[in-house]
Amino acid sequence: MKHLVLFLSFSVLLLACSFGQSEGEITSKKVFGGYTFSQGDKTLTINQLLSTMKENPEAYDLMKSAKSTTDAANVLGVIGGFMIGWPLGSAIGGGEPNWALAGIGAGVLAVGIPVSISANRKLLNAVDRYNQGLENTSMNYSPKLNLTFGNGFGLALNF
Repeated sequence: MKHLVLFLSFSVLLLACSFGQSEGEITSKKVFGGYTFSQGDKTLTINQLLSTMKENPEAYDLMKSAKSTTDAANVLGVIGGFMIGWPLGSAIGGGEPNWALAGIGAGVLAVGIPVSISANRKLLNAVDRYNQGLENTSMNYSPKLNLTFGNGFGLALNF
């Protein structure tokens, strides 16, 4: 009987501690050209990150700013890539390339790179703020295990 009570109290204590683990934490991984973000086993897109962060207003505002900056960086990258690719395609195809267009495209790409770096920095800050918000809520969680003597002997776990 003594072993059963010890086993049950230890099991309840382990169960209570497991509630403090946050499965909602977002992790980032550096890849070529930026970062990938995942939550558990699921890889998240920027739109999914945005909807996930709605519960944390500070992280949500940072994420909205990061998304708009990312969109601007993508537009600059596409325009610059097109402006460089068109003359290169003409040169490879045997036509007369417009190297001025390629130069302007290189300038557009040169502007897009710092914008992309800024977007990545904002994304990481938003994820950090979101994860800090999760840690704060889990630290406020403190279950209490009590021995009770009423109509008999028992354990009470209060949340």
